Amino acid sequence: MPEQSPFDLPEGDPFGPHTLPYGVFSTAGAPALRRLGVRYGRYVLDLSALPEPLRPAHAELLAAPTLNPLLAAGRPVWTEVRAAVRAALTDPAHRSAVAPLLHPLDDVTLHLPFDVADYVDFYASEHHATNVGKIFRPDGAALPPNWKHLPIGYHGRAGTVVVSGTPVVRPNGQRKAPADAAPTFGPSGRLDIEAEVGFVVGTPSTLHEPVALESFREHVFGVCLVNDWSARDIQAWEYVPLGPFLGKSFATSVSAWITPLDAFDDARTVPPARDFPLLPYLDDATAEPGGIDLRIEVRIKDETVSRPPFASMYWTAAQQLAHMTVNGASLRTGDLYASGTVSGPEPDQRGCLLELTEGKGPFLQDGDEVTLTAWAPGPDGARIGLGEVTGRILPAPAMPPAP
Repeated sequence: MPEQSPFDLPEGDPFGPHTLPYGVFSTAGAPALRRLGVRYGRYVLDLSALPEPLRPAHAELLAAPTLNPLLAAGRPVWTEVRAAVRAALTDPAHRSAVAPLLHPLDDVTLHLPFDVADYVDFYASEHHATNVGKIFRPDGAALPPNWKHLPIGYHGRAGTVVVSGTPVVRPNGQRKAPADAAPTFGPSGRLDIEAEVGFVVGTPSTLHEPVALESFREHVFGVCLVNDWSARDIQAWEYVPLGPFLGKSFATSVSAWITPLDAFDDARTVPPARDFPLLPYLDDATAEPGGIDLRIEVRIKDETVSRPPFASMYWTAAQQLAHMTVNGASLRTGDLYASGTVSGPEPDQRGCLLELTEGKGPFLQDGDEVTLTAWAPGPDGARIGLGEVTGRILPAPAMPPAP
């Protein structure tokens, strides 16, 4: 039986010509050389090696070892490069030139695709926020009074954003259960996942100049899956009054592939109805639909535990970007901001173990491997894929002996 051509994708492959996500890879023959690539089915196209007739005008951006120069180039260049890559992969006249540049996905090593400048995490799912509020405040209001007036978020730690496949070491820290007389120190016993969607900023903004809702497409390059690992026992003890810190900062996993924002044009959807009038800088009543119909799947040890729907998110990525900059904070190329845990109205649509077990556990055990996958509807029945995010839990490091 003849070997299938890399250009002939299986029906329904979510990484076809309408997707074309960008990543950074190296090969066994040159492990120190990092190159930009585009995923096509089960192959990676080496963008740095495109022959002269197929190179876009800004080919020097594709020779970089990270996506950041391309991110900074802006939307007209993103559009031009994407069109050139699609033509190279889909025009039969180019197959002989392109085929040698396609590396089997299983034969390459994938790296963090961009240098992360800042990391912000939001709390944008009403279902998630309500479920968590009921667990933490059973006798009070599930949502804080500000929740439906602004996208709540916190500033995370960019230096611990890691690429999919990187092991996650169980963190040590302080924790104190309600019945404990005093805090103790040691490995987190309530290690959790958070299934999220991330947005990667390309074009920076000027300090003191807020980014308006309608400028979202001019600044955001693409979309990726995020697992914001959370130590719930450490978080519960530390988060009052200033919010998440060490319970979140030990690791945040992102996909090795950044799917361009334009790939989701056919998946745009109207967000849920808002319960209160929004201030003008957040009012998207006349804007393009800000939601995205992403279907996420969460697997632990190869068992599907949840299917959170991103279309149910109360706050959109455009609103989050507008709120993040409304005080004059500037954007930098490589900024990453995440949606917060994605959860839907049904019990099997909850995006973290805290919700799935109603706070009772069990939580993650050493050796557990978590995998997030997602797709969105594309043109003509196609599926738009997001690169998976995986992480395996390793034991906490041994504690040093007491002096």
